[in-house]
Amino acid sequence: MQKIFFLGAVGAVIGWITNVLAIKLIFRPIRPVRIPLTGFAIWGLIPKRREEIAHSIGLVVERELLSIEEIVDKVIKEEDKANIIKAIKLRIGLIIDEKLPSIIPSTLKSMIREYVDNTVEKEAGGLIEDLSQNLVHRATSRIKLGNMVEEKINAFDLAKLEEIIISISKKELKHIEVLGGVLGLLIGLIQGVIVVYFM
Repeated sequence: MQKIFFLGAVGAVIGWITNVLAIKLIFRPIRPVRIPLTGFAIWGLIPKRREEIAHSIGLVVERELLSIEEIVDKVIKEEDKANIIKAIKLRIGLIIDEKLPSIIPSTLKSMIREYVDNTVEKEAGGLIEDLSQNLVHRATSRIKLGNMVEEKINAFDLAKLEEIIISISKKELKHIEVLGGVLGLLIGLIQGVIVVYFM
């Protein structure tokens, strides 16, 4: 019976250590460590595949999560268009008051101003819409969101990234370590039973 519990304990320790090492090897070593005479190098999963991971994340962000069209649509809303039209009308009104000679009667100035206001009200909405569509088209062709995300990830300090991920998923990683110990214990107990009763 002691042999069964001993093998269970050994299995638990091995399972726990294996999972701890597996988690560490996701990030460490950051630079490849060469094993002499073998040509083999130990290198953390994320550091080794950093560029590939950054490229994949960039593509997912650009295709699935966020697009330039959505960003520009959020920037120019209906209330913004109304504010732009209001500002244009105000500015044109000031120009009419400044530039039209003082000899022109104020009634005529008011009519001109009203006509210009109505024209701006009718035409400016469509013009702003056309300009925003043109802006979206140009922004889409110039700005590659995926490339920007990829560059940011590739420039990010890996030690800092490791610290952030571990701080966010500390509880889950601890569960993985404990689960390794539990599975190791079960496997060790099964081996102990086989060794004691069937060998």
